[in-house]
Amino acid sequence: MHSAFATPTASLDDPLYYLTNFRFVLAWVGQRHADLLSADEGNFLDQFARLPQASQALLVRMVMRKGELFRLGKLSYAEVGDSASAMAPLVALGWVDGDPVLGLDELFNQLRLAELRQALAEEIRAAGLSASSAKTVLYATLSSQAHDAKRLCWWWPEAADPVVRLTVMDICDRLRLMFFGNLRQDWAEFVLTELGLQRFEVVPFTPHSRAFHTRQEVDTYLTLHRLRQRLDEGELPAGLYPEVPPPSDNRWLDTRRARLLLQLGREAERGGEAALALTLYSESGSSEARIRQLRLMERLGEYPAAFELATQALNSSPNETERQALARILPRLRRRLKLPAEPSDQEPAHERWDLSLPGPQWVERAVVEALSESETPVYYVENALMTGLFGLLCWPAIFAPLPGAFFHPFHNGPADLYRDDFVARRRDAFDACLAQLDDGSYREAIRATWREKQGLASPFVHWLIVDEPLVELALECIPAEHLRACFERLLGDLKANRAGLPDLIQFMPDAPAGEPRYRMIEVKGPGDRLQDNQRRWLRFFHRHEMPVAVCYVRWADSAEPTP
Repeated sequence: MHSAFATPTASLDDPLYYLTNFRFVLAWVGQRHADLLSADEGNFLDQFARLPQASQALLVRMVMRKGELFRLGKLSYAEVGDSASAMAPLVALGWVDGDPVLGLDELFNQLRLAELRQALAEEIRAAGLSASSAKTVLYATLSSQAHDAKRLCWWWPEAADPVVRLTVMDICDRLRLMFFGNLRQDWAEFVLTELGLQRFEVVPFTPHSRAFHTRQEVDTYLTLHRLRQRLDEGELPAGLYPEVPPPSDNRWLDTRRARLLLQLGREAERGGEAALALTLYSESGSSEARIRQLRLMERLGEYPAAFELATQALNSSPNETERQALARILPRLRRRLKLPAEPSDQEPAHERWDLSLPGPQWVERAVVEALSESETPVYYVENALMTGLFGLLCWPAIFAPLPGAFFHPFHNGPADLYRDDFVARRRDAFDACLAQLDDGSYREAIRATWREKQGLASPFVHWLIVDEPLVELALECIPAEHLRACFERLLGDLKANRAGLPDLIQFMPDAPAGEPRYRMIEVKGPGDRLQDNQRRWLRFFHRHEMPVAVCYVRWADSAEPTP
């Protein structure tokens, strides 16, 4: 049985809108993830429902704020009323510590300067500091000394405004993770939707549509997330690597694991731990990790092993990005090993324009103004036009309600968008969409989608750029066979191929029959060079005889040569 996602009906005119949203998440998780909840988490859902409304609201206010420590006096909300009264049930449940132990860092974060001077008067005098010292001076001096963590009443017996600590943030983060399927999205998603700043496609789903299917998967996600946080905070890869969870049957989680191992490998390599970096790259198994592994092996002089690994990679159907990197690495290794060179594909010569313009200024805008005429307008589109037309034509396939693709109301696109099997799972649906390019119905299909879905979040349609006049010009001037070729290339590697497209497009709707009615233009300012993904698209355009040029700009008052 299928139903559809519906966002909660909270309104920002309601002072308790945030509580409505929080209740919605708890009900959603309780209904669809009950088997993944621990006893404590299940009790949290039950006990929250029995709390007085004011206590519920105060707890959610704390959950939505940054950190876990709060001054009670700053938790003042008209809809909550007396914060101390609303807090009492939360303290009784142990969800808030009403008198927590505070370290010196926490004390400095919670107290104002005047309060610190009172609370630490004795320590300030003992350190030989002036009573008028700045907060930074006080902290720099006192933090270099040993101080035991203690309750505020021991730091400052005269304190009138207590500090409290939220103790259920881990539970709330876990519930948020089970709802969103990630920790990147938070409660602001509800607010942006209620403000009308974000609107999402309504996707049918089954009761089993959810991000996680076992509690172990949730634990693994949280472990990977915390390891990445610790890496960002400066912990060394050698200490974090032993805590990386083993591979799992969940391909999505294994992708996150591979990404973490790649990040650990990069930090190990930067830190001079080459052997550890090679181990991490090897275990990651991603194409990017493999290329980094090969480059490091080259630098270490491990040429035979690197050549064997590179050859294996080339023979295993690599994506275009990896194939391009291997095409550079293998000839170097062949020279090192004194092996005969193999013929390589010649980089096709692209049509080149050299343009001298007054500057410096925004180079793409300058080229648009220089080339655009009323009969042959030029638009800045970069990666938005081809991907936008693809997103409009293939909307039904992209938003197909497959298991594991959508599991909450706030998806910009399917959760499995960049998984290896994304296209394979939807091949028939994509084929049906692309077939409209063959029978001519694609124009009306794209127009209809633009009208019906305009403004909805999409991973491919940038509505501010892909407006209706631009779509109409593109449909008039770009042949269907060119669109099909580009769309098929996108489907070959959605993550890599959605970038690198030319900056500009020029339309020539009145061009004589048989001549191109559009031209794509890549713009390079002084000192700029073509990137690898741009070279791959240029090679593709030449292979399919699609009109493209690279415009090299130099500033008229500069002697800097163009490349």
